[in-house]
Amino acid sequence: MPTTATQATQSHPAPTADPNWWRQASVYQIYPRSFADSNGDGIGDINGITAKVPYLKNLGIDAVWLSPFYPSALADGGYDVDDYRNVDPLLGTLEDFDAMANALHAAGLKLIVDIVPNHSSDRHQWFREALASPRGSAARNRYIFRDGLGEKGELPPSDWDSVFGGPAWERITEPDGSPGQWYMHIFAKEQPDFNWDNPEVREDFLKTLRFWSDRGVDGFRIDVAHALTKNLEETLPTKADLEAQGEALYLTGQHPYWDRDEVHEIYAEWRRLFNEYNPPRTAVAEAWVHTDRRARYASPEGLGQAFNFDLLQADFDAAQFRKTIIKNLAEAEASGASSTWVFSNHDVVRHATRYGLPASEPSAGGDIMAGQAGKRWLLAGGRQEDVDAELGLRRARAASLLMFALPGSAYLYQGEELGLQEVGSEIPDSARQDPAFFRNKGVEIGRDGCRVPLPWTSAGSSFGFGPGGSHLPQPEWFAGSSVEAQEGQGDSTLSLYRRALALRSQLQTTEALELLETGRDDVLAFRRPNGWTSITNFGTEPFELPAGQLLVSSSPLEAGRLPGAATAWLR
Repeated sequence: MPTTATQATQSHPAPTADPNWWRQASVYQIYPRSFADSNGDGIGDINGITAKVPYLKNLGIDAVWLSPFYPSALADGGYDVDDYRNVDPLLGTLEDFDAMANALHAAGLKLIVDIVPNHSSDRHQWFREALASPRGSAARNRYIFRDGLGEKGELPPSDWDSVFGGPAWERITEPDGSPGQWYMHIFAKEQPDFNWDNPEVREDFLKTLRFWSDRGVDGFRIDVAHALTKNLEETLPTKADLEAQGEALYLTGQHPYWDRDEVHEIYAEWRRLFNEYNPPRTAVAEAWVHTDRRARYASPEGLGQAFNFDLLQADFDAAQFRKTIIKNLAEAEASGASSTWVFSNHDVVRHATRYGLPASEPSAGGDIMAGQAGKRWLLAGGRQEDVDAELGLRRARAASLLMFALPGSAYLYQGEELGLQEVGSEIPDSARQDPAFFRNKGVEIGRDGCRVPLPWTSAGSSFGFGPGGSHLPQPEWFAGSSVEAQEGQGDSTLSLYRRALALRSQLQTTEALELLETGRDDVLAFRRPNGWTSITNFGTEPFELPAGQLLVSSSPLEAGRLPGAATAWLR
């Protein structure tokens, strides 16, 4: 993967040499284009992040995770990468990146960046070379090209669907102008999949990981970590073939392109590279796999940690939370990793909105998933009138405070500390950017609603996002949710997060907890080894708290009792 970027001249020292800093870290995800704009072009940038380092420090987090900031045509919000070893000119320069990394480290914060290894963009130099080269060439072998079916190759090699809708194959025009081969793209057609059987691909990603590690990056979030390796036999199975095999296909690692066992050979090689650094570079897998197969990604011999999205998919329900916590802590102990907890990110409906939607209907498998409620809301057009925003925010505050008390890493998404709701139908179709919206013919409004630029002030053309406008329209109700509106307000969501994260740094001593009997099915309580207790009332009737010092609560107590949809920490 050739690049025009210059190599770093020296390593940037990390703020601490503790090799286990990640195990109990509070990590704040930044979607760079929507965080802070320093130059008024309506797009967030690297210098905007640097300017907000004091805010990030005061929030009480341990690390910042940056979604992609690489050169990109934004066919998928930056996850279509033109150059893996450079910064998008709209966002800044490598020198700006170095200044940001140094500012974060000077504030005692770690830096994690996104790596997108399954696919590049169709503007990547390698893919342009592939299009200009003949069948069977070394350039095409870096990607997945196949001849088509039919009398003249006019049909795709299989009937598989892309995640974003439409076929998973795109036909090219050969250099001589004739209709040509097809290339595979699990996601958008602008995101051709790499051929990870090719040693050249593997070697070049090692160069990329070393490039950013040498610039002071402390860890990596691996996008679609379960889709790199593929088994593309001469005759590919049909969608019907795959559906007929059902869940067994995913449990055995035999799906043609999801969660194949061979992918762990790649991550073992990456781990050897990470361990060359002091402290070792960390990694966390985004792997939407069967829970029985997640531990392999979190292995100390592999990436070391993997996202669990189980709480994100759970309703605001004590039984679901209890089951999820027990299961994931056991998995983490068995794998040697620490667990990960997350409610919101750049791909899902914000949890303050999900928790304000009507309860999900049971799925065919009997599971009740808040993710389904969010999906239904998107399919219905994302109307704010369908959301009980007040209830959603109460529940989101309670769930977040519970999460901060759990052992393991807590992952926050920008704006959740402000209690932001998802922006839905307020975004006109003409302003939408998510490829899921366009490729599904407008049936689903997509993920733009959680990517709207943050409100920093209560007034101005972009609520303080920058001196100009914003690349996605912000609703008027952002004024009351802005950082400025919440500063100095003791009961604001921002104040709650700051208080809780400051206490969390004292709480994370060991990775254990003791579940407590509360006498009520809708109240979940547990004690940490230092004696602190977290109690969450998932119901509506107040709960009598035991004796102890109140450290923080997500809602005011009512005559010493914990109200419904609230969490309290006691000592």
